[in-house]
Amino acid sequence: MKAAWFSEFGSASEVLQVGEVEKPVPLHGEVLIRMYASGVNPSDTKKRLGSFPDLLDNGPVIPNSDGAGIIEAVGAGVPHSRIGERVWVYQAQYGRLHGTAAEYVSIESNRAVPLPENTSFVEGACLGIPAMTAHRSVFSDGPVEGQWLLITGGAGRVGHYAIQWAKHAGAKVIATASNEEARKHCVEAGADYVVDHRSDGMVDEVLKITGGDKVDRVIDVEFGANLPRVLELIRIGGVIATYSSTVVTEPVLPFRDMMFMDLTLRLIIVYAMPESAKQAAIEDITNALENNRLQHRIAETYPLDDIATANQRIEDGDFYGCVVVEA
Repeated sequence: MKAAWFSEFGSASEVLQVGEVEKPVPLHGEVLIRMYASGVNPSDTKKRLGSFPDLLDNGPVIPNSDGAGIIEAVGAGVPHSRIGERVWVYQAQYGRLHGTAAEYVSIESNRAVPLPENTSFVEGACLGIPAMTAHRSVFSDGPVEGQWLLITGGAGRVGHYAIQWAKHAGAKVIATASNEEARKHCVEAGADYVVDHRSDGMVDEVLKITGGDKVDRVIDVEFGANLPRVLELIRIGGVIATYSSTVVTEPVLPFRDMMFMDLTLRLIIVYAMPESAKQAAIEDITNALENNRLQHRIAETYPLDDIATANQRIEDGDFYGCVVVEA
């Protein structure tokens, strides 16, 4: 089969290769999926750059955790009725070498989720990391109906879905954006208000919107960099749910201040989410897809041969939406 892989760490153009590799065979409890779309996420590019130094100890890696396709075969213990199902895949390149950047992937049956007919494969490739991370960020600590939620980076991959989950659940949403295009995307996703996080007056603007009330929860894309202002905006007993801290990679916490605010700090990554949280996300994603209640924003699609370009697009970060390669 055709696949992309890397056998050493480095820049996409230097280490990503595309060629022929052996087609996998589904083992007990697995399904074999003909992949039609593979999502490229920042976590995938960071792995290729060496964020997990032992990743290549057991051989080359076929990258990407997310994707979508059709089940063509099943291993022992999986009903044959699954053959022919359209599915989306998550967690494919976690604790294993073989991700979704290939014509075929064999994976545990429960990681292949039925994809409604009204959802394209390209859209299905956006559901694993972006939509599931957003779901966990919004709902990890109870219902949000009637609450004020501040969602930083609302036009980003996760922020885009987080705004939608929060609004579906009855929250009042303030999103942050850095330019007019990002502001437009936040409004289209359903944000009630959008503020410029680069503005020196952002804190005052948020408090004016809420009538002086502190926000109940913050869904944060840049934890370390944003923390000082977040602490000015969040109420006692509030929740900070964060899934990234790229600018300040090892934040120093003002422990005493945070302790006396009785804050909950929720750190989120799909791989480590409890299975119950994954299933809750899958159920809500399926329901939302079936009822056309989720907007998807695709920045670019590339053929598998151009996977290095797709990776570079992610690293450049000058866009809004998902980047997908098609096998």
